[in-house]
Amino acid sequence: MRSGLKPVHVIGGGLAGAEAAWQIARAGVPVVLHEMRPLRRTEAHATDRLAELVCSNSFRSDDRETNAVGLLHAELRRCGSLILRAADAHRVPAGSALAVDREGFAQAVTDALAGEPLVEIVREEIAGLPPADWDNVIVATGPLTSTALAGAVRSLTGQDALAFFDAIAPIVYRETIDFSKAWFQSRYDKTGPGGGDGADYVNCPLDRPQYEGFVAALLAGDKTEFKEWEASTPYFEGCLPIEVMAGRGMETLRFGPMKPVGLTDPRTGHRPHAVVQLRQDNALGTLFNIVGFQTKLKHAEQKRIFRTIPGLEGAEFARLGGVHRNTFLNSPRLLDSTLRLKAEPRLRFAGQITGVEGYVESAAIGLLAGRFAAADRAGPAASAPPPTTALGALLAHVTGGADAKSFQPMNCNFGLFPPLAETAPKKLRGDDRRRRMSARALADLDAWLGPRDAAAD
Repeated sequence: MRSGLKPVHVIGGGLAGAEAAWQIARAGVPVVLHEMRPLRRTEAHATDRLAELVCSNSFRSDDRETNAVGLLHAELRRCGSLILRAADAHRVPAGSALAVDREGFAQAVTDALAGEPLVEIVREEIAGLPPADWDNVIVATGPLTSTALAGAVRSLTGQDALAFFDAIAPIVYRETIDFSKAWFQSRYDKTGPGGGDGADYVNCPLDRPQYEGFVAALLAGDKTEFKEWEASTPYFEGCLPIEVMAGRGMETLRFGPMKPVGLTDPRTGHRPHAVVQLRQDNALGTLFNIVGFQTKLKHAEQKRIFRTIPGLEGAEFARLGGVHRNTFLNSPRLLDSTLRLKAEPRLRFAGQITGVEGYVESAAIGLLAGRFAAADRAGPAASAPPPTTALGALLAHVTGGADAKSFQPMNCNFGLFPPLAETAPKKLRGDDRRRRMSARALADLDAWLGPRDAAAD
């Protein structure tokens, strides 16, 4: 480690922690990355790799012009993000989305950090608050923060952490899909900026009786029982279990993950009543995850019910769905504008624990936390990105833009951005407005980064 500078400590080797450590090291500051796996496992992780993806393999839309998440991708690339670099290197076909081979992605992140001279990876659990002589710490323990650490933070702040449940979608082996009933097609045959041929998803069609029978089976299926203290914990609306959506009405799934728009069954030449889509999950194309099928059904029920879907009657599952408890802070009340805990500023938080939702959003907050921590250690003082950027809008939301009384996890979306200064006679709407906001964001980001700091996009 470079002499003269004490290391920054990063607790947690998920997407946020990995990105934070990378940014600190790239700024010339030594960093110790503490990851408890494999010494202590979690209910969601399966390996000891850093940045392991436990839910979907999708980073969602890569459209930087009209989608806020795609814009966030572009901004992270320009900031030299390790997470986006690894995602781009291990992307798999997914239409206009950025999806990755999860094993190759996690290995790339792990190898990059292990090969960085200023990064020391220590496999240990930090139970409770870190030692007092650690004067610059990033807590990026994610949605599965240990009970000991969460309890220590609650004691320190006097505020209860909020919690919700996140659900994992099942994965099937491609060779067990019946392609006499299923077919490959993206909605409207749309290709993505990273490739694909407009046929990136497997589609399983359902007619009305099949769909209604499927919904009934979801509602009647045997589900995981929660402990009494967990019963009042809310789900995040952007990642609801499919059976919870089904319980909101017979047509809910047809307007959600099972919507048939933009798809044509080649056997009939018509749009089906409903469609189940599967997305490629690894580079070999041997695994496909069922899109939007996060679930708390018991494993035996998942096999029974999902095998009623046309094309999946003989499906074999590489992974079944599950539910895990997620924890996040009331960040607008507890954190300052650079993600430091107001009650103890040596502690900075990053990732999903701050109340952002999604892989890319977690990495984004990790990137900012890393840059802030490096600046605290070595200078010069760091400024926050402009609120007109995706990075700045997300940061502003979790550090004060959201109402602390009703704070809930949030994805990146254009509703977080300041409105455009309208100069045209006719107010811009829809995609025209989003394109203008994206162009403004990238221009403002480049000005914030400066010519020496901006990475190629």
